[in-house]
Amino acid sequence: MSIDYQSLMFDYQVCVEQKPEHAPRLHPVVVVGAGPVGLATAIDVAQYGVPVVLLDDDCTLSNGSRAICFAKRTLDIFDRLGCGERMVDKGVRWNVGKVFVRDEQVYSFDLLPDAGHRRPAFINLQQYYVEGYLLERARELPNLEIRWKNRVTGISQSEQGAEGAGVVLTVDTPDGPYTLQARYVVAADGARSQLRRLLGLESKGRTFKDRFLIADVKMEAGFPAERWFWFDPPFHPNQSVLLHRQPDDVWRIDFQLGWDADPELEKTPERVIPRVRALLGQDAKFTLEWVSVYTFSCLRMDSFRHGNVLFAGDSAHGVSPFGARGANSGVQDAENLAWKLAFVLRSHAPDSLLDTYASEREYAADENIRNSTRATDFITPKSPVSRVFRDAVLSLSKQHPFARGLVNSGRLSVPAALAGSPLNTSDVETFSGAMVPGAACLDAPVVSAQGSDWLLSHLGGQFTALAFGALDADAVSVLQAVHGPVPLRIVLVSAPDAPDSMPDAPAGTIVLHDTNGLAAQRYDARPGTLYLIRPDQHVCARWRSVNLPAVEQALQRACRATGQSPSCEVPQDAGLTAAALA
Repeated sequence: MSIDYQSLMFDYQVCVEQKPEHAPRLHPVVVVGAGPVGLATAIDVAQYGVPVVLLDDDCTLSNGSRAICFAKRTLDIFDRLGCGERMVDKGVRWNVGKVFVRDEQVYSFDLLPDAGHRRPAFINLQQYYVEGYLLERARELPNLEIRWKNRVTGISQSEQGAEGAGVVLTVDTPDGPYTLQARYVVAADGARSQLRRLLGLESKGRTFKDRFLIADVKMEAGFPAERWFWFDPPFHPNQSVLLHRQPDDVWRIDFQLGWDADPELEKTPERVIPRVRALLGQDAKFTLEWVSVYTFSCLRMDSFRHGNVLFAGDSAHGVSPFGARGANSGVQDAENLAWKLAFVLRSHAPDSLLDTYASEREYAADENIRNSTRATDFITPKSPVSRVFRDAVLSLSKQHPFARGLVNSGRLSVPAALAGSPLNTSDVETFSGAMVPGAACLDAPVVSAQGSDWLLSHLGGQFTALAFGALDADAVSVLQAVHGPVPLRIVLVSAPDAPDSMPDAPAGTIVLHDTNGLAAQRYDARPGTLYLIRPDQHVCARWRSVNLPAVEQALQRACRATGQSPSCEVPQDAGLTAAALA
């Protein structure tokens, strides 16, 4: 039976801090905001075994489809969070986009032209489904407590003490306020972040003087599951239009309106329906599901970390909707942050590891803002000269491939390659391909002991040594002897010509068979090649052969974020008290 996630309402309940017999308790992590980013953060932290409290000032999920385009990298993260299959099964898969000028298609593109990937380039799925599936996963985790109708109205940070620095929140509820103590707070409370305001912080950037209409239309149509973008179509002249298919026979149509459009007037059915009919035909039968008029900005906070408060998603950065960079980048924020919080709280790393969350995701935000700004400037030229350039590029793009690379109808979201991260160990040997230190890992089909499988299913959640080829017993023993602050998972990927079954596979290792050689190809691997993979499935380091000191140093660097030797001290029980674990 299908669940109407938009109509669900969740009960407010009295929490332990509101009871008279309550004794002060320090929570390891409090997440504020139960949207996609907050839910993803809370689930990920909880999956590492760290207790989490999730606060939301409302008692419902998203109203309206809102974010609908979820990229392959985000789907890989949802797989690791335990709900990726549901998302893909419900969502509309797509890899192909088409660009039209006036009434003529000038070219198409395929975002995932090669085979051998578990997930498509994108799915379209209404945000309320995404939140609903994440919420159901969150409720399965016994160490994740969700508190509805809990609004943060005050915040202060304490100095370093016996249990480390902390954050004190004042939380308002239907029964009045209470005080909540946390070691770390994640602010995932959206573009109008209450926590950002309470701390006297702001986001800075550029606001675009244009308006766009979103119309979610329910209809039965024969359009394929592709992204269609029109420049200056005859049914909406001198503007742009975007068409996407969603589940449940719902179609997303974006109409550019111009800065002078009246937002309230343009949302009325009397204005929306004629625009939709101009696109679909006067005899088209449809109903309006959701309508919104929006403007947008490209902006971010100067720093995503302020003491023990860490900002993620729209509370930290904002982009235009062109390219589907908002929700996707926010979920990637969550994945970057979750393992670092867990490592610090589990005494596997010092507090300074969290500084790399800020630096890495600020870099990613700048990349997203840069691409989003360029797309917006191309779609809505700001001067006669830029309009001439834009129109010339579009005219050339039909016959000249070089011009297609200049067309920007919203360069679609890709994960940032964190090439400058302090957690990386630079190459000392020659490699080719995309899997540079800092890059998000690519998937590939493999065969495991359970049968047909995928490489990414065996990466993530902890540091992993990914070795290619039939390593001899001595090389495996070296990997098993790696001394570091955390256990190291060992994954061996055998060559296509190796036997499917490896009865002599070393104990304590995962053996995967690269049946068609795609894993080796995507990782530019030769026999003996070794990768060190982070818990968030980003490459840390790579070598052409196993070298114990090099692996230990790289692992130490990635956990400590300081490059110190393995003998460096880590604060014990960094805020994860017995009371917090109770």
